[in-house]
Amino acid sequence: MLQGHGLLAEEMSASPLLLGYILIILFLLGTVMGSFLCCFAGRFIAHESVLKGRSHCDFCGHVLGAGDLVPIISYLALKGRCRYCGHRISPRCLATELLMGMLFDVGLLRYGLSFGLLRYLVLVCILLALSLIDIDSYLIPDRFHIAAIVNWAVCLPLIALEKGGKTGFYEALRSEAAASLLTGAVTAAIMLLVSLLFDRITGKESMGGGDIKLYFVSGLYLAGWSAYLCVVLSCVIGLITAGLMKKKKIPFGPSIAAALVLCLLSGNSIVNWYLGFF
Repeated sequence: MLQGHGLLAEEMSASPLLLGYILIILFLLGTVMGSFLCCFAGRFIAHESVLKGRSHCDFCGHVLGAGDLVPIISYLALKGRCRYCGHRISPRCLATELLMGMLFDVGLLRYGLSFGLLRYLVLVCILLALSLIDIDSYLIPDRFHIAAIVNWAVCLPLIALEKGGKTGFYEALRSEAAASLLTGAVTAAIMLLVSLLFDRITGKESMGGGDIKLYFVSGLYLAGWSAYLCVVLSCVIGLITAGLMKKKKIPFGPSIAAALVLCLLSGNSIVNWYLGFF
């Protein structure tokens, strides 16, 4: 069921065909973005420009044609191998395309056609890019934190206008900004203190500066108890990931990113359910 209250929310709820059409369009857009961001992350790690040069096989260097670049379909049709050299293509490409398609659709069901959806979609793209880079380099470049903050700041007045209308715009803007900035600062400060304490006790680095900054970003977007739920979920996801990978050190950015997306989609519902016991 459509939960959002944005543009055409009532029309989409009343018309399954319209909703289905928009879901298909968003899924396709998500797969395209997933394919692009997978390429972007690979080129970023290799210090190559994503704006220059055509897509090519990372192994034989052959330039890829249009038929090789159709999200999901090309991978399945070629059975996960390069058309020209036969080398196996990482299943990460297929996974990111499918994931982004699904996240775009779930975002529509959560936010409707609204500025909240726009903010969510841009953030999800940023989170995927930094996660892919963190997995390979154990680093989260500052430009991704900045991009996420700019996205929040640009969409903030639009969402405030959507919520408060013209009469309640300034009050909605002030309260949203204050709550978000306070939650972001408190979340980042707490995690920084916990990290420093853990490092001192164990003599090992627990979290990098990029992770702390990402917690600040999570506070901006969640604001309130959902931000602290994000902290708990990210730790749980991180522990599960470490157990599955059987490594003592893992990139933590993807765990925070996954927890942030989960909380954006259903954080309030989980918090309200939990608080209902008290």
